[in-house]
Amino acid sequence: MSGRLYVVSCPIGNMEDITLRALRVLAEVDVIAAEDTRRALSLLSAHDIAARGRVISCFEHNEQQRTADLIHRLQQGMSVALISDAGTPSISDPGFYLVRSAIAQGIEVVPVPGVSAAVAALSVSGMPTDAFVFTGFLPKKQGRRSRKLADLANERATLIFYEAPHRAAAFLAELETALGDRQAVVCREMTKTHEEFLRGPLSELSAALESRDAVKGEITVVVEGAPQEGETLDPEDLAQAVREADCGASELAKTLARQYNIPRRQLYDEILKIKKDTP
Repeated sequence: MSGRLYVVSCPIGNMEDITLRALRVLAEVDVIAAEDTRRALSLLSAHDIAARGRVISCFEHNEQQRTADLIHRLQQGMSVALISDAGTPSISDPGFYLVRSAIAQGIEVVPVPGVSAAVAALSVSGMPTDAFVFTGFLPKKQGRRSRKLADLANERATLIFYEAPHRAAAFLAELETALGDRQAVVCREMTKTHEEFLRGPLSELSAALESRDAVKGEITVVVEGAPQEGETLDPEDLAQAVREADCGASELAKTLARQYNIPRRQLYDEILKIKKDTP
């Protein structure tokens, strides 16, 4: 009889954020397939669980090769726990290939749910939670990246992204260009000592992070979905707004960007052109 593959969620920072069931499973299984064996051993040690030589690596660059071995063990009746560095396996982490292969072989796959950075961020975002799209990390290649953002531009559900800290400021500016100056929340170092939540328009968040010497820690970004169809800003209305404005081009662009969901930089350039062409 085949064993079971347990997909076990682990803490994203605070070691206390693990379920009693997860601890029991980790203590009882024959094999623990871990994205990072060192972090797995640290987790086990923190909860007084003996490793007993059960921990093996299963990460992005060896998952396909490791899967054959793990499937064989499962078919021999062994139980396997799959864990990632933090959060839930397969959710922007290794695990998908193993889980799919186990299902194809008729092996029982059991979720042991717990922490997910995406859901944790959404829960405190203050944005609609009835519908959301989790994108994780955008593609690295610019063409695919741009197409993905274009696909999301009219998505009305709340959007959730992951990004590396050193790219966070540029990423927020990229989102503003593609989606407009929407409200967003930057969630940094969730559940850890230096946990931080920054809220505001994408333009302000980008500027805030750009002004820092360095941005450290895991980053999750939650962005409001596309607004309902409403008013459009035609050239004549924009020209009138420029004539009547009692503020500078930058402030006017920021205000109109929020109202009409148009990229702030695009509006700013158009406002400057109108000012230049106006006698």
